[in-house]
Amino acid sequence: MGLRLLSVPDDWLPEWGVMAYDVSPTARTLMVLELIQNSPGITAAQLGDKLGVSERAARRYVAILREADMPIEAVRGPYGGYRVGRGLRLPPLMFSTTEALGLVMAILESPRGADDPVDDALGKIIRVLPEPIARATDAVRRVSARGPDPGARTPDPSVTAQLVAHSTAQRRVLLDYERCPGERWTMDVDPWAVVVRRGRWYLLCWSHSMSAKRVLRVDKIKQVQASPDGTFTPPEDLDALAAVEEHLALGWKYKIEVVIDAPVADAACWIPRSMGRLEEIDADHTRLLASTDEPDWYAAQLTAIRAPYRILGSPEVQEAGRALGRRLLEASACD
Repeated sequence: MGLRLLSVPDDWLPEWGVMAYDVSPTARTLMVLELIQNSPGITAAQLGDKLGVSERAARRYVAILREADMPIEAVRGPYGGYRVGRGLRLPPLMFSTTEALGLVMAILESPRGADDPVDDALGKIIRVLPEPIARATDAVRRVSARGPDPGARTPDPSVTAQLVAHSTAQRRVLLDYERCPGERWTMDVDPWAVVVRRGRWYLLCWSHSMSAKRVLRVDKIKQVQASPDGTFTPPEDLDALAAVEEHLALGWKYKIEVVIDAPVADAACWIPRSMGRLEEIDADHTRLLASTDEPDWYAAQLTAIRAPYRILGSPEVQEAGRALGRRLLEASACD
């Protein structure tokens, strides 16, 4: 199975309004394909409105696509319409799972704006890939946070593809994990999700060896194989990206507790999930629990809180906060 990428000149697609009368039948046919890909379930009447032709003519353009071996499916009923079936049997471009995931990895790791057209193009490619490949690549795309971190390392696409495949199939796996050079061990885990956060790739999983939730660096996983113990069921309503970000805020050297004089909803606007876990004390107070290896850095991040707060835990962070306060006072002093 493969995929043919069709390019349509920009002047054919002004704003998907009614099309000019003199547009060629070939252009209209390509436009029909574009409309069906972008709006699965679109009806012949809606296609006719977009093209500026009759419903009967729109059906003829669909027939032309089918004659060209395009798998255009028709669904009957009030919610039916046309859609493109998976796995176009058209050369020349074909993807293996590893190649498709490698493409997604490159796109996700590149810095882009919020409304970048690359995301739309990626969505079109995923929609027409064969089901197993599309499911694996889209699983990564849906739990990805933008913006690469300096020093982020791209993992092995083959290993990543295996992890995503086992995760989407909910199969338990054995990992060969290298925490640092010379320190390597096998882990038996349930791979809940592969998450991309600021260019870094993580595996959110349940470790049967540790009987605990773990977040592993995918670039440190050297080998993956299916476990003989079968399948698993992930937690209900799992927010994989949120779980990874909360995990990254815990487990460091200095434990932190901060009480904020504001509702938890307000505190969440000032404190990102990677800074720690927020707990509601009452309607007007919130507790922040976290840890850090860099007290000075963490104390500076707390200044984003727009309400009174108190650092109760970690003498190191308390001292860093006092030092920061003195610096700010000195910087704002007038002669």
